[in-house]
Amino acid sequence: MEEKKTIEKLLEEAKKVREKAYAPYSNFKVGASLLTEDGKIFTGCNVENASYGLSLCAERNAIFSAVSKGERKFKALLVVAQGEGTVAPCGACRQVMREFGEFDVYLANTDGKIEKTKVSELLPKAFGPENLEEKY
Repeated sequence: MEEKKTIEKLLEEAKKVREKAYAPYSNFKVGASLLTEDGKIFTGCNVENASYGLSLCAERNAIFSAVSKGERKFKALLVVAQGEGTVAPCGACRQVMREFGEFDVYLANTDGKIEKTKVSELLPKAFGPENLEEKY
């Protein structure tokens, strides 16, 4: 897919799944769409829980869905929420994204504003799988 069409498709899918979010406590619905290296798209929405720590963010939901289907190589992730600015992944999501390497990340809002970044820009000097291979 050409980049502009890819981003439009990712935004469309993320906005659709955002509507399925379970956010009765924050009322802050988030959607994410993840593009694999071979062109598949996986989506996820945030799912809150009365025990807040058990909530799951949209980004991790999309990544875990892809991983459960055997996917490990990602090309891009788009995250969308309502608001004036764009929404960015939390620290936990950034670390999970980093586990699967470097890829593009699009931060968006429901009005169509989009910012492009990369995993390494969101989580500089990150701890990753290669750190476990180092001898100390």
